[in-house]
Amino acid sequence: MWPRSARWAGPGNRVFRILIFLLILLAFRLLARFARKLVWKVLDASKVQASRLLKRTVQSVTGTLVMVVGLLVALSQLGLDMTPLLSGFGVAGIVVGFALQDSLANYAAGVMIPAHRPYDTGDLIEVSGTLGKVENMTLVAATLLTIDHQAPVIPNNKIWGDVIRNITAQRICRVDMVFGISYSGDIVHAEGVLAQILEAHSKVLDEPAPLIKVHELGDSSVSFVVRPWVKTGDCWDVYWDVTREVKLRFDAEGISIPFPQQDVHIVEMTTEHEG
Repeated sequence: MWPRSARWAGPGNRVFRILIFLLILLAFRLLARFARKLVWKVLDASKVQASRLLKRTVQSVTGTLVMVVGLLVALSQLGLDMTPLLSGFGVAGIVVGFALQDSLANYAAGVMIPAHRPYDTGDLIEVSGTLGKVENMTLVAATLLTIDHQAPVIPNNKIWGDVIRNITAQRICRVDMVFGISYSGDIVHAEGVLAQILEAHSKVLDEPAPLIKVHELGDSSVSFVVRPWVKTGDCWDVYWDVTREVKLRFDAEGISIPFPQQDVHIVEMTTEHEG
């Protein structure tokens, strides 16, 4: 691997070559940092409507490629014959590829997601059973910020291989709620109270009109579906406000919200013995 002409002649030459090796790595590290900033500025100033995820992906790949080239150049200054080294990298790459299939799948998904733009940083999404705002994304995983302020990290292949619901992508959303009253309650009265609650809420939109319908005759209650339309950012506020107000108004109007219950009827049977 070390050619005769490139063997180190003495300690001084070895120190000099190592110093050159380190200086080349430092220079390419600075160059990679500059390349990342330049790529971000170019993409930001271009007319192409690229998402922040795509910009970060291109920025990261550019910096990595510059560092790989820098490493090869630095190794060549040590007198290494790069041909067998590159061949070894090829064989090692195949072995590592089989060992890191999941990680490579994350990288592949990390490229596909910015390219197709199903979401961007700052969007509220639901994926893999998790609802949260996209805080950060790399080529490997995405970090969400959930409503309860947790920060789950989801691998990209889990995201790309699942259904992605981008809630922020739509200007308005529908809030789905279900409320129940007892069988002895007045259905028309309950519908009127629910309509008043929605009409009084400032964040409930007039168009599309809210929906209030008798939905189900359950085991112990008559269920209503209540579906107001709101701006996307107001979904949870309306959900919590309406739920609280329904309990207060039902109590004030004498509308009973029943507990789950089951009626048991006992039938007494008498047996006559003859003989």
